[in-house]
Amino acid sequence: MALVVAGGLLAAIPHSATGAELVTFETTDSPAMLVELFTSEGCSSCPPADAWLSRLKSSPELWKSYVPVAYHVDYWNRLGWTDRFSSPEFTARQHRYAAVWQGNSVYTPEVAVNGREWRGLFDGQPLPTPAGGVVGKLKVTLRDRTRAEIVFSSSGPGPKPSRVEVALLGMNLESDVKRGENGGRKLRHDFVVLQLVTAKLSADGNRYTASVPLADVTTAEPTALAAWVTTGDARPPIQAAGGWIKIP
Repeated sequence: MALVVAGGLLAAIPHSATGAELVTFETTDSPAMLVELFTSEGCSSCPPADAWLSRLKSSPELWKSYVPVAYHVDYWNRLGWTDRFSSPEFTARQHRYAAVWQGNSVYTPEVAVNGREWRGLFDGQPLPTPAGGVVGKLKVTLRDRTRAEIVFSSSGPGPKPSRVEVALLGMNLESDVKRGENGGRKLRHDFVVLQLVTAKLSADGNRYTASVPLADVTTAEPTALAAWVTTGDARPPIQAAGGWIKIP
């Protein structure tokens, strides 16, 4: 069965001619916002932020206005608890953001909204609303969970993308933390980045494409996918898309 997600709605379409399983996510021309949380199971301040991100599961604007992802950094692992979802790759990403923002350090929990630091989490502010206007449609087709086919159709005179980033996400994940600042607690996570792959886009006029290979994930079963196109590393996304691979 093939599935299509458009504007956050799920609909079935017929089998492809090859019989391969297809899942497609497609945006409108209006921009969606990428919400990135840097977190860790070793940080005592992070569980409330994890819970805050999890609440987006029930938002009617999920995958329409907001595409959330959570990166587990590895620098808290030194306190005695190794976060199984952590990666030095995600720590390096946070440092690259800090350099762009001219920040002196990194911290958790930290939130980036459309590539910019956002501190509204700490005083209960609602997420910013997406900017208006037209940027173009982003279409992501996942074939048998081994390859993501990307097509971005640019609209208007805005910035032109050079790369796409694709993240496989885990939902409803639990960990019984034995040591560290959260020792003795059961932690729950959603939108956890299990794999992040970056690829160059090929341009043909206002149409940009890429074929992104995905590897097997061993830490947890991917439940959702997010993708966004940008002009370069640690740059704000032009458009973001996402949806369920498997209904959680």
